[in-house]
Amino acid sequence: MAAAAPTELTVEEKMRELYRLQLIDSQIDEIEILKGELPMEVSDLEDEIAGLETRISRTEGIVDELRTEISRHEANMNESDMLITRYEEQMNNVKNNREYEALMKETEMQRLEIQLSQKKAKTASEDLEGRVATLDATKERRDAKLKLLEVKQEELKSIIAKTEKEEKKLRRLSDKQRKLIEDRLLRAYDKTRANFRNGLAVVTVERNACGGCFNAIPPQQQLEISQRKRLMACEHCSRVLVDGNILEEEAVES
Repeated sequence: MAAAAPTELTVEEKMRELYRLQLIDSQIDEIEILKGELPMEVSDLEDEIAGLETRISRTEGIVDELRTEISRHEANMNESDMLITRYEEQMNNVKNNREYEALMKETEMQRLEIQLSQKKAKTASEDLEGRVATLDATKERRDAKLKLLEVKQEELKSIIAKTEKEEKKLRRLSDKQRKLIEDRLLRAYDKTRANFRNGLAVVTVERNACGGCFNAIPPQQQLEISQRKRLMACEHCSRVLVDGNILEEEAVES
């Protein structure tokens, strides 16, 4: 025997289920507001710290290279000094002017090598000094960001600990409630919610006005809303309008 087709909801039932979904989602929104900007702040801090760590690693590599370069120049100068000493000793035992001039030439070349190495070592040392200062400042900034991140993470952790159970329950209720609503209405509901910071897509008529944008609702439209014969939207903000008694004072379980 074939299963019976599911009963089509009346307009009033559709309005009621949509409004129930709105009330549940609004409670979820309140929890998100309680968290505030903390999740985004934590994420931004983590990204910034990762960037600083990359900069520190890159700068440390440059510092090591500069120190190696300075050491190489110092070794070259020491080697040139040793050669000069050897050539000067050999000058004392030369047998002719040709040998003497050759040693003098070699000695002069080594002195020029020393001057060049000194110049390069000085330039590298000045660069090193700047790089080390930058490295220290970057590490200091990273450490400050790490401390701030720890504080923000603790704040967020505390809020999550207080609201996690309730939020999970509400999200389960929201998922369950969404299954009672046809896809077309859900798409419109989600689109409208995304358009407003307060996430209100279904609102009641309050004091003859839309509960979302607070623009006046004409008496004839209010009458039609109270009759619940068709879905009515605010002509100003496009939110679905329902009367305040749509749930007949039935509370949404939280």
